[in-house]
Parts: sequence; C-alpha cells; structure tokens
Amino acid sequence: MNLFPLWNSLRIALISTVVVFFLGLFFAYYIAKLPRVLKGILDVILTLPLVLPPTVVGYLVLRLVGPRRVLGKFFLAAFGFTIPMTWWSAIIVTVVVIFPLMYRTARGAFESFDNTLMYSGQTLGLSNSFIFWRIRLPYCRQGILAGTVLAFARALGEYGATSMIAGYIPGHTATISTTVYALWKNNQDAEALKWVLVNIAISAVVLLAVNLLEKREKQKGVKA
Repeated sequence: MNLFPLWNSLRIALISTVVVFFLGLFFAYYIAKLPRVLKGILDVILTLPLVLPPTVVGYLVLRLVGPRRVLGKFFLAAFGFTIPMTWWSAIIVTVVVIFPLMYRTARGAFESFDNTLMYSGQTLGLSNSFIFWRIRLPYCRQGILAGTVLAFARALGEYGATSMIAGYIPGHTATISTTVYALWKNNQDAEALKWVLVNIAISAVVLLAVNLLEKREKQKGVKA
C-alpha cells in the first residue's frame, strides 16, 4: 500500500490549517470591531467559499493562477513554473475552502469576549498585544480550537477544489480523497475502502482529541 496519499493529505491539511489559523484570527479580530453594515458585507465575501460548490471554488482559483492568467503568467515568467498540477497548489485552494470555518468560529468567539477584561488590562498599562495573546486568546480558546479542528478535518477530506487545481498524479499530487475516487473509478473497491477507513480513523482521532481537551478544560473550570 503506497502511503504517499496519506503523507500528502496530512501535509496539505496541516500547512493549510496553520495558514488559516493566523488569517482567521486576523480577519475575525478586526472585522468584529467594524460597523454592522461593513461587517455584513465582508462576512458575505469571506464566507462565500463555504457555500459555493468546491468545484466552483477550484474553477475560480484556476482563473487566477492558471498559466494564462495574471498570477499564473507572473510565476511562469519570474520563476519558470506553473502553479496548477503541483502538490502545493492544493494548499492554495484548500486555504480558500477552509478559511470560512476558522474565520466564522473565531469571530463568534471574539464577539463573546468580555470587554471589561480588556479595559481592566488597559488600566493596568498592559499593551494591546499582551491583552490579545495572554487574555483574549485564552478566553476564546474553545471557539478557536473548534475552528482549527473543523478546518483541519475539512482540509483532510477536501476533494472537489483540489481535483480541479492539482488533479490526480500518483506520487506527486495524489491525496486520500482523489485516490479513493481514482481507485473506485478503476473498480478497485477493496483498495478504495482501505483509504476510506484511513480517513475515517484520522478524523475520529482528531475529534476524540478535541473532546478530551474540552473535557479537561471543563474540569479545570470546575476546580477553579
């Protein structure tokens, strides 16, 4: 059993999750402070990939990074390579797909933050950076953790947008999801089932870990 699809899926999911973790926190923190109308407009724009079909997202990304498009031409002229059909091109489109999950959950967590804690910190002379990383973020950790895990699980199972921009090249761009489809298409149901079970096992372990962390946090809260 060639384990490349597993390794490739994990690295794409992990890198994409790290990227959207910081992007999601950044946009959620600043957009939560905006006026309602402007916040609503930006919400629609940033959350749109969540409701669009993955293949549509993949098509739109291809319109940006294809070899005949603006970004694609730039990379081809400057660096001599094209973006589509590479393993890291899957990271680009996966970030777009999973960003709304991190952004929405983080923004909801920030909006539930008790601002009196921030004001108290400011009266003590604490910097905004200190308040954010040492007070606001720990206070909102449950929502942020949930968004991070959801983003990772979604990235691990991404198929539609990934297949549009990275395709299925064994040993190069193949992921668990694209491998399952390729095996099923070639009537290799037994092999496809193995990868389905691998995906289910990884997802179950991730969710179990989150449940254990939440349980531990609740126990800490009760003791406190």
